[in-house]
Amino acid sequence: MSVFKNLPAAPAAPKKPVADTRHGVTRTDDYAWLRADNWQAMFRDPSILDPAIRQHLEAENTYMNAAMADTKDLQKTLFAEMRGRIKEDDSSVPMKDGAFAYGTSYVTGGEHPRYFRIPREGAPGDESIRQLLLDGDKEAEGKAYFRIAGLDHSSDHSRGIWGYDDKGSEYFTLRVRDLSTGEELGDRIENTGGGGAWAPDGTSFFYTVLDENHRPSKIFHHIVGTPQSEDRLVYEEPDAGFFMSVGGSLLDDFIYIDIHDHETSEYRLIPTTDLAAEPKIVAERVTGLEYSMTEGGDVFYVLTNADGAKDFKIMEAPVAAPQKENWREVVAHKPGTLILSHMAYARHLVWLQRRNGLPEIVIRDRRTGEEHAITFAEEAYSLGLSGAAEYDTDVIRFSYSSMTTPSQLFDYNMQTRERTLLKTQEVPSGHEPDDYVTRRVFAPAPDGEQVPVTLLYRKDTPLDGSAPCLLYGYGAYGITIPASFNTNCLSLVDRGFIYAIAHIRGGKDKGFHWYEDGKMAKKTNTFNDFIAAADYLNQERFTSYANIVAEGGSAGGMLMGAIANMAPEKFRGIIAAVPFVDVLNTMLDDSLPLTPPEWPEWGNPIESREFYGIIAAYSPYDNVDTKSYPAMLALGGLTDPRVTYWEPAKWVAKLREKTTGSEPILLKTNMDAGHGGASGRFQRLEEIAFEYAFAIKVAGRM
Repeated sequence: MSVFKNLPAAPAAPKKPVADTRHGVTRTDDYAWLRADNWQAMFRDPSILDPAIRQHLEAENTYMNAAMADTKDLQKTLFAEMRGRIKEDDSSVPMKDGAFAYGTSYVTGGEHPRYFRIPREGAPGDESIRQLLLDGDKEAEGKAYFRIAGLDHSSDHSRGIWGYDDKGSEYFTLRVRDLSTGEELGDRIENTGGGGAWAPDGTSFFYTVLDENHRPSKIFHHIVGTPQSEDRLVYEEPDAGFFMSVGGSLLDDFIYIDIHDHETSEYRLIPTTDLAAEPKIVAERVTGLEYSMTEGGDVFYVLTNADGAKDFKIMEAPVAAPQKENWREVVAHKPGTLILSHMAYARHLVWLQRRNGLPEIVIRDRRTGEEHAITFAEEAYSLGLSGAAEYDTDVIRFSYSSMTTPSQLFDYNMQTRERTLLKTQEVPSGHEPDDYVTRRVFAPAPDGEQVPVTLLYRKDTPLDGSAPCLLYGYGAYGITIPASFNTNCLSLVDRGFIYAIAHIRGGKDKGFHWYEDGKMAKKTNTFNDFIAAADYLNQERFTSYANIVAEGGSAGGMLMGAIANMAPEKFRGIIAAVPFVDVLNTMLDDSLPLTPPEWPEWGNPIESREFYGIIAAYSPYDNVDTKSYPAMLALGGLTDPRVTYWEPAKWVAKLREKTTGSEPILLKTNMDAGHGGASGRFQRLEEIAFEYAFAIKVAGRM
């Protein structure tokens, strides 16, 4: 029996059929009209959205508000709980760099970060020595949406670049600030990726420009004090299928141009002794060859999958001749041990790896070759390696947490192996780790693979099938969802929920093969793994099908759409945030921002009849059918350049048309935000409270 009572009539989107024929196959899309013809311009100015489309989205929001009206008090309670677990006037531990240490802080009630610095050896808690560099709350005043990309200081500490997006469309404007006076200089750089790389003398920087299709297509060199129109084009990427970014080395010797898609890499270097030099290729792009670089004095350390090193290895190359033919192995490939990232310092080489599904930090003494790992005891946990801002150091920084252990920040001396606890995440409203249980279990997939599932629940939660469960999944791009401390999910767990993360194929949880087995032609493994996790939790009586609410966002939203079509009877409800559900239409439209770069992940249905068929067989929008769907909530952002607003809008219209069940299909479109939702830290909590209220209502736990 539905928990949604006395709902008004749901919006019914008009059908305006549009036929499309590819590879001899004709499909008809009844809701294609929801895609604005002027979407590129609308991302910059949402007010020009077609009134008919706006009217439909607002009608959906009205219906959604009616369906969720009885959760208003619950949402306020959830928000208060989540906010109560946040130290509102929190501050980071500043990172030392030269004469200063840099950090961020928040003020009580503040939505956005404040960037500050203190003298290098100053006491971090001494407010009298803090120099405020940028006040995010002040910059956000009067804006419905505001997101800061960060503040990057020059090597001489005189200036800073900071970027902001005030539409949610991820077109960032860069500004330059005098850090000694706080004065904003006249420089204003539009349509950028959000950051820049300083030249060593602090008089110029390099940055990436996004084209009209929101792709990072050009690198420019800007001299402070000159107009953007005079900036020099450094490099233009001709292939729309590649992402591009620019950065600098710790030693200030090189500017890196990193060009890559989901399976191929290319680096180009500019020596900072000659900023006008033509970028020099390290290793030309070869399909399937991935590599990344960090500088180690007179050598580069190259992390690569070359020569069949599926889980990656680390090579060394002379700075004077870094081409691939000069790479020499220093850390061998070990099948099943995936090297995720690496860093180099004057006396040590550091890398983060995943072995047996868990992360490890490994340190090698560059002089002796001796290695050691930083180890931890819990069954499931998360690590973050932030390293250091200086090259000549023996001290790096990392963070540790688990589903039950609040985040801890450590400085680690690589020479003495001494850990110094700098900070433990405070939970002002209180948290007792011993009240909770975290477990790592394994669900058998249909093909025999064992799918890791991380669980969090209270010790007093009955494990007899009666407990509601929020089952979360992502499963794409090799992204691993960490088993980290999450204060928000405690609001569910304290209400008797089991919070579960399914570490499904498409991520790299069990090595690179785990990613390969969930992409391209093997994409359906991702969906089968998630359903297998639900089956296992039902079979082992952690919960039951009637109590599982599934959740995923973006590519995880595609997962939600797929499992809704494949096994709707196994879920009480489904939450799909900014869901990538119109996969076939999107992959057929090479004008959209992410389409060409995404072909190595999903396949190219324009050129390949085979991949047209593969994608058509699972694309959630194309496979909505006449059946009973569970209660569903889709969330979108009007200016989202990654998953465009019309994907969830079309999907919901078709679901509502086809479902034979009595449960509502809801759409919430944020008319003032993009892919990441609301930008402020408390605004974001309001969105999470809304999603959790839906889960609690659907599970009958209000």
